[in-house]
Amino acid sequence: MTGKDPLADALSGLDNSESVGHLTYTVSTASNMVGSVLEVLYDRGYIDGFEYVEDGQGGTFEVELKGAINECGPVKPRYSAGVDDFEKWEKRFLPARDYGTLVVTTSRGIMSHYDAREQGVGGQVIAYVY
Repeated sequence: MTGKDPLADALSGLDNSESVGHLTYTVSTASNMVGSVLEVLYDRGYIDGFEYVEDGQGGTFEVELKGAINECGPVKPRYSAGVDDFEKWEKRFLPARDYGTLVVTTSRGIMSHYDAREQGVGGQVIAYVY
């Protein structure tokens, strides 16, 4: 049974599956936000791929793992971060500078903090992965 936060459930499931060495994980509650976060993880090289599967009950994501995730999780509460604030949040959630990725929701969509910094937009920090 899933909780009230689909993103937190998906990230904790990914983290648990990676830690025990599974090659796939099924995210049971598919949503646009979870799909966008999985896209960021794919773009940054943390997962091999993912596919949406319609099951008649909201759909699922089949995620192919590759063993690159040491830890991932949601950021609660969701902190607002300007372009100049990303370094502060890197220090809080990531183990070292330029190691790992913060997932940020911006007015231009969900992206990594590297892309947000490059585009000069701030947003809310919703997840981290390293």
